[in-house]
Amino acid sequence: MLKITHLVVASLAVLGTAPVVHAQTLETTKVVARQVDRTIRLPGEFAAYQRVSLYARVASFVERVYVDRGSVVKQGEPLVTLTAPELVAQMAESESRAQAVVLQLAEADAKLIAARTTADMLRNASKTEGAVSQSEVILSQQALEAAQAVKTAVENSAKAARAAADAVKQLASYLEVRAPFDGIITELFVHPGALVGPATAGVSAPLVLLEQNTRLRLLMAVPESHVAGIAKGATVPFTVPAYPGETFQGTVARLAQTLDIRTRSMMVELDTPNPGGKLASGMYADVAWPVRRPTMSLLVPDTAVVTTTERTFVVRARAGKAEWVDVRRGASANGTVEVFGQLQEGDEIVKRGNDEIRDGTALGRGDAPGAAGAPAPPRTR
Repeated sequence: MLKITHLVVASLAVLGTAPVVHAQTLETTKVVARQVDRTIRLPGEFAAYQRVSLYARVASFVERVYVDRGSVVKQGEPLVTLTAPELVAQMAESESRAQAVVLQLAEADAKLIAARTTADMLRNASKTEGAVSQSEVILSQQALEAAQAVKTAVENSAKAARAAADAVKQLASYLEVRAPFDGIITELFVHPGALVGPATAGVSAPLVLLEQNTRLRLLMAVPESHVAGIAKGATVPFTVPAYPGETFQGTVARLAQTLDIRTRSMMVELDTPNPGGKLASGMYADVAWPVRRPTMSLLVPDTAVVTTTERTFVVRARAGKAEWVDVRRGASANGTVEVFGQLQEGDEIVKRGNDEIRDGTALGRGDAPGAAGAPAPPRTR
């Protein structure tokens, strides 16, 4: 830290008295570059890590309900059993049709074997002159080709019938509604006897609402000015009103990578473990969001920044003169403030700036004659 002398010339109102230069000692300091780490408080809201409304796949009636609101379920566990008499009849019909086509295929295969045997026999016999006529050989070959075509057609029909039967059977399997993942039933919309159906069939009420609560998403909107400091994978502390005095942790997992044009903020998701189920979707959180700029910040004493109605600046000592350097204030803490402007690390500035130190004023070293406010010797002409 240095001391410099601010030289002020005063003309006394006494006739014949020479001008006197008064000296004011000013304390200086250097601009410091440092990584600024701080936290801001941001609101967040919890959402289930997975959340799904389960619907009936076919028009049916609710036969049995195994769960209620708050039920904890495991993946694959039955939730609701449905019944659809028409579907059962359709399944029986499609299976019967598939079996009938299988019989047709066996018959076509037998006819093809017979036609091939006849064609081979006549073709071999035609090698002996006069044994069979050429027309008989040609007819047997045509019969073979026809039998092959019939078998191919029946094979295609058999495949189609089996696919139709399997599709109906698959639909029938949906009459048993099971949990797609571990979670908790947060809403129950039906009871036995209710008519239900697909969401697109006009009967649009879901059966249940299932949420995964062993891990939650903490959603928060980060202001544009702090987006550059988001570190994916960083651990962030937060509190919730339901448990005052207790601090939880979340990990930055997903960034929207786009700003909401209305709020000028980016949506960020934190993954939050919730093994004990203390937290719940819909809860609000108070997040201590860490702010770190991607580059080093320039820091000066808060007293060095001068703010007038026209500008904000610091007084830099350069080449023995005062220089006003316009700056913009940033984050402040512990008596220092982050500044943005045409400054560099190590620049010497007045620690306690004011607008009375005019731009261009000559500055002298504190150890020069007239330091600490003592009068300096008069200038010689």
